[in-house]
Amino acid sequence: MTGGRPAPTSPRGDERRPATDAERKALASVTRLRILRLCLYEPLTNKQLAERLGRNPASVLHHVRTLVTQGFLQADPPRRGPRGSTEVPYRATGKSWRLSTEPDGSNSILRAFFDEVAEVPETSVDTARLGLQLSPEHRDELVTRISALFNEFAGRPHDPDGERISLFLAVFPEPR
Repeated sequence: MTGGRPAPTSPRGDERRPATDAERKALASVTRLRILRLCLYEPLTNKQLAERLGRNPASVLHHVRTLVTQGFLQADPPRRGPRGSTEVPYRATGKSWRLSTEPDGSNSILRAFFDEVAEVPETSVDTARLGLQLSPEHRDELVTRISALFNEFAGRPHDPDGERISLFLAVFPEPR
C-alpha cells in the first residue's frame, strides 16, 4: 500500500519498488522525462536528442549522463557518425515504469506532458474529463483496474509498424 492505496504494479504485475532519492531526483526533470520518451522506441545520440528538444548539446549530455548513471538509459555500441565522428546512441531501459515515485511536488510528469502535447496539432489530442464521487473502495478499484490496463499494454512488445502514442492519466481530488 502507498498512501493508503494499493501499491502500483510493474508491467510484470509485481509491486513497484520505491525510487531512491537519486532516482527520484533524476526523474524530477522535465528534460530527462522527455529524453526517456524519445529513446523509448529507437536509440538516439546526444546530438539527435538536442536537436529534437531544441536544447544545447552540452546541457542534454548532462541529462543523458544522469539517466545513464541511474540506469534509466543505456548506451548502445558506438557507431560512425558524419565526417568520421563516433556517436553513442542511447535507449530507454524501462526502469522508470518499475519504480514508485510518490508525488514530490515537482509535477515534472505533468510539465513533460504539456511540453509534449504542445508539439502536436491540437486536433490530434483525444481528451476526456470525468468527475466521479466514489467511496474509497471504489476509487481503489478504479485506480487498480486502470493501472492493470496500463501495465498490460506497457508489458507488450512494441508493434514494429504501430503508431507511437502516449497516454497521460491523472486521478486527483476535486478542489472544494
